[in-house]
Amino acid sequence: MLQVSVLLSFIAFNTFHFSPRDLVRFCEKFKISKAAVLELPPKGGFAFDLCRRNDMLSKKGLKSSPSYFKTGTTIVGLIFQDGVILGADTRATARPIICDKNCEKIHYMAPNIYCCGARIAADTEAITDMVSSQLQLHRYHTVRESRVVTALTLLKSHLFKYQGHVQAALIYPHGSTDTLPFATMGSGSLTAMAVFESKYREELTKDEGINLAYEAICSGIFNDLGSGSNVDVYVITKGHKEYLRNHQLPNPRAYVSSKGYPFPKKTG
Repeated sequence: MLQVSVLLSFIAFNTFHFSPRDLVRFCEKFKISKAAVLELPPKGGFAFDLCRRNDMLSKKGLKSSPSYFKTGTTIVGLIFQDGVILGADTRATARPIICDKNCEKIHYMAPNIYCCGARIAADTEAITDMVSSQLQLHRYHTVRESRVVTALTLLKSHLFKYQGHVQAALIYPHGSTDTLPFATMGSGSLTAMAVFESKYREELTKDEGINLAYEAICSGIFNDLGSGSNVDVYVITKGHKEYLRNHQLPNPRAYVSSKGYPFPKKTG
């Protein structure tokens, strides 16, 4: 019976996070050492113990310590005379492997807010799902549409808290932001930025903006191995949005066998 009482008290202690004074009373009451309680892993959040381990291993000469994945993406955004245009390629990679040739990198956040994502696909999906649910609750509470600054604040506060360990490049992964007429991100961002800096101007029309975004994405597709496949474009104006899925296919496969490609089972 005493063991059950200790277990229930132990669960209550770790659930409600009692003060240090309560910890001393708890240990004295059940005659257990304070160290036995304090050795428990922290509840929730990230544990950075492996960072110290990895640092120790690298100092001892270990060559193959864990490192970041090399990811590939080209995403762009620009302002035109009536709204905003987003563009993205559709290639998903894991180091040298092309995992998906037609993935979607433009994510829903609210009926009037969308964003492009780079870096780790799982992180971008999880973060956009989390923020979109919070924005939905906010719309229920305020009975008005979501504001971009609200979504931006939720994103940057979450990413800044983890200092880049959550690799969701919806904004800069460390949580920093800026206000710009055009922007690019991803491994193909340098070539896309070259197109914007040479050809962007204010008061672009819708068609001019779409063509400029397409050209910027194509520059990443043809000059960056991590970017490829097709071009997606999203046009957002006041009260209206238009999703141009697979707007252009700049490098279609030239040859496909008429016999198909049969593969043995369990090899796909």
